[in-house]
Amino acid sequence: MSGYEKKLRILYVLRILLAETDENHVLSVVSIVEMLERQYGIIADRKTVYGDIEALSEAGYDIVKQRGSSPGCKLVSRDFEVPELKLLVDAVQASRFITERKSRELIAKLEKLCSRYAGQGLQRQVFIVNRAKAENEKIFYNVDSIHDAIHRNRDIRFLYSEWTVRGELRLKRDGRPYVVSPWAVTWAEENYYLIAYEEASGKIKHYRVDKMQDVQILAKQARKGEEQFRDFDLAAFSKKTFGMFGGPDAVVQLRAENSLAGVIIDRFGDDVMLIPEDDAHFHVNVPVAVSPPFFGWVTGIGTALRITGPEEIRKQYQEYLAEIAAGYEEMK
Repeated sequence: MSGYEKKLRILYVLRILLAETDENHVLSVVSIVEMLERQYGIIADRKTVYGDIEALSEAGYDIVKQRGSSPGCKLVSRDFEVPELKLLVDAVQASRFITERKSRELIAKLEKLCSRYAGQGLQRQVFIVNRAKAENEKIFYNVDSIHDAIHRNRDIRFLYSEWTVRGELRLKRDGRPYVVSPWAVTWAEENYYLIAYEEASGKIKHYRVDKMQDVQILAKQARKGEEQFRDFDLAAFSKKTFGMFGGPDAVVQLRAENSLAGVIIDRFGDDVMLIPEDDAHFHVNVPVAVSPPFFGWVTGIGTALRITGPEEIRKQYQEYLAEIAAGYEEMK
């Protein structure tokens, strides 16, 4: 056997241990010898394979040699534990922007990080969980291009689309391209969003990445908006923006029943100050982007939550409710 084949052999032994063993499954050295010949065409004896296993152990692989009635070896620890892989699988499945085909590809790759026995458990989750998935895989390339532009400190150009009543994506602005300076990508409301500075308006804006098309990095055009983003807090931006729907910023006072403490903290973070008002209520001041989705969030909670200030926003909310009620009156 040549030196090259010997190097391959130890790699194949490792590959067999990774695929065929784990904490609950052991493989005899005889079986490893047989697999080397059957799968890779390499002839070896037990002594040689034992030597390879010792070398792998010395290299840091956690290989346990089991004796007794079922002797053999097993690789008992890996970079990712099975519960961690299950979390990753669930994240892939829960992500609506990942297509069904790409979900299966990613999960197949995750399976290779554990034994085939544990991998079968991961695959079962794919069929158990049934969620609506996106159909457009361009989002992966869009995200990659955006991060590349940020790394290179360059502007990007893209076309932006919107859904029509026919369920089709139609280009906005009659197909005229958008040119912006990308500064961040965030995950909100089950979608990826680009946070960017638009020089034409002088504003920070956000765009749904799955609605972006033909993303191009402008190699000769440096990013703008450094001053605007110097103190930009992405976490605070996400908390105050409902449905990633823009609107004027305001500090709004809410009065809520005590049972809503968890709802407020989940939405605005655990650093928000809940001020007791009486035995049953508290009030809180929170920064929000005042918009219909914010009013919708308040309405969805019901009478247990009320906007108490500023007065101007209270009136806007009353007008929002009156307009909805009027629409239903017209239907009578």
